Amino acid sequence: MGINAKTKIDELLKQYPFLEDFLITLSPKFKGLKNPIMRKTMGKVASLEMASTVSGLKIDKLIESLTAEIEKHSGSGDNSGEATAAPQVEPLTDPKERQAALKGIIKDLHDGGDMQVLKQRFKDLIQGVEAPEIAGIEQELMNEGMPAEEIKRLCDVHVEIFKEALEEQDRPDPPLGHPVHTYMKENRASEKIMSDTSMLMGLLGQPPTPEALEKHRRTLGELIEQLSEINTHYTRKENQLFPMLEAHHFTGPSQVMWSIHDDIRTQLKQAREAFAGNDPVQTVASLKEAIQAIRDMIYKEEHILFPTSLDMLTDSEWVKVKEGEADIGFAWVLPDEGWPDKILKEAEAPAPEEVLQDVAGALGLDTGRMTLEQINLMLTHLPVDLTFVDENDRVAYYSEGPERIFPRSPAIIGREVRNCHPPKSVHVVNKILDAFKSGSRDSAAFWIELGGKFIYIRYFPVRDAGGRYRGCLEVSQDLTEIRKLEGQNRLLDWE
Repeated sequence: MGINAKTKIDELLKQYPFLEDFLITLSPKFKGLKNPIMRKTMGKVASLEMASTVSGLKIDKLIESLTAEIEKHSGSGDNSGEATAAPQVEPLTDPKERQAALKGIIKDLHDGGDMQVLKQRFKDLIQGVEAPEIAGIEQELMNEGMPAEEIKRLCDVHVEIFKEALEEQDRPDPPLGHPVHTYMKENRASEKIMSDTSMLMGLLGQPPTPEALEKHRRTLGELIEQLSEINTHYTRKENQLFPMLEAHHFTGPSQVMWSIHDDIRTQLKQAREAFAGNDPVQTVASLKEAIQAIRDMIYKEEHILFPTSLDMLTDSEWVKVKEGEADIGFAWVLPDEGWPDKILKEAEAPAPEEVLQDVAGALGLDTGRMTLEQINLMLTHLPVDLTFVDENDRVAYYSEGPERIFPRSPAIIGREVRNCHPPKSVHVVNKILDAFKSGSRDSAAFWIELGGKFIYIRYFPVRDAGGRYRGCLEVSQDLTEIRKLEGQNRLLDWE
C-alpha cells in the first residue's frame, strides 16, 4: 500500500493495525481512533493530510514517522508472523492533487520544514513538474496573502527543492530575434563578464590587498562598469515583459524578481563605491554577492520565468513586448535579425482595450488611453504651469492648477501671444517663435527671482511626426524648495 497525504486513516489502519497505538504516541488527539464509531465515520473519510492539521504534526514528519514504524515491523514481522512490505509512496497524477501537494511543500518550507525531507517528499509525490506549475503555485500563495518579500526570502530555497525536476527540462529555444532569445543572449554575455571578473578577483590575493587592487585597477574598473549594464537587462524585463504578465493577473515575477533586481543593483553600487574608495576587501565582497545573485537570477529566468512566459503570452503580446525594447535599450548585445518578420502579417499587437479595462469615452493616445476628464485632471495636478500656443501664435490652453505662478484667465484663450507680453519683450518672443518654426532651436530657458521664489521658465517647440511646427509649450516651475535639496530621500523612506 502506498502512503501519501491523501491516504485514508481507515485504509491505513486496516493494512497496518499496529499503527493505531503508534499514532496515539505521536499525539493524544489520535485517541479518538479507539472509538469504533469514530473509526467507522471520520476514519473512513479523514486523510493523513487532515490528521496532520488536527494533530498539529507537519504532514512530511507524519508520513516519515509512519513509514519508519512500518519498516520496523516489516523487518521483525508483525503479530501474524508475516513480514509486512514497506509502503511505496505513490506519485500524484491528478492536477489538483499535485497543486495541493506543491503548495503544501512551499508552505511547510516557509514554516521552517527540513530541506532534505521536503526535497524527498517532492521527489516521491511529484514527478515531471514543469516551470509554469511552480510559478503558478507561488502566484496562488501570493493571492492568498503570502507577502512577496516572504516569497523572495525563500525563493532560492524553492528553486533548490525543484532544481532536479527543472533541470530535466530543456531551456527555452526561441527563434532568433524573439525577446526571450535576446534576454538569453544577454545572459551568455553576462556570464563571460562574471567569469572574467571572478578570475581577476582571484589575482587580488587572500585577503585582497590595496597594492593588488591598484595593479589591476583599470581592468577591474572596466569589468565593474560592464557588469553594471545588467541594469538595462532588468529594466527591460520590468517595463516590457512584466506588464504583459500582469495583464494575465500573473504578478508574482514583477513583485519578487523586481525586488531581487534592486538587491543586485545595490550590491553593484556598493562595489563601485568601494572600488572608488580603494577598499579592496569590500569591493571583492560586494562583487561576489552580486555575481552569485546574478547567476541565481539567470537560473530562475531560464528555468521558470521564460518557460512560464512563453507558455502564457501569445505571439501578438510578444510583438508588443518587442516593439518597446529599443526604447529602453540592450545590455552588451543587440537582438538578432529574424522574429517576428514571419508572423507580423498574422499577429497584430493587442489594442489598448484588450490590455486595459474598457472605459467609455477613452481617447487612444500614443502610449495609452485616457478620457477627457482624466487628461484634464492630470494637467491640472501637475506641479508646473503649462501654456500652449498653437501654430497660429494664439493661446489655445493653460493649466489651472491650485497654485499658479503667473496669473491667467479665460480671456487669454484665443489671444495673440505677442499681446500677452509687455512691449519691451515682444521682440524676444518673436525671435523664439521664429527659431522654433525654422527648426534652428529646440528650447529656450529663463529663470528669475519673484516674490522670494526662484522661477524657472522654459519654452519648447511642438512638432508632429513629420517635423511640422504645431505650436509652442511654455512650462513654468517654482524651484525654490527643489534648490535646497541635499543627499537623498528614497521612495522606501516615505512615511
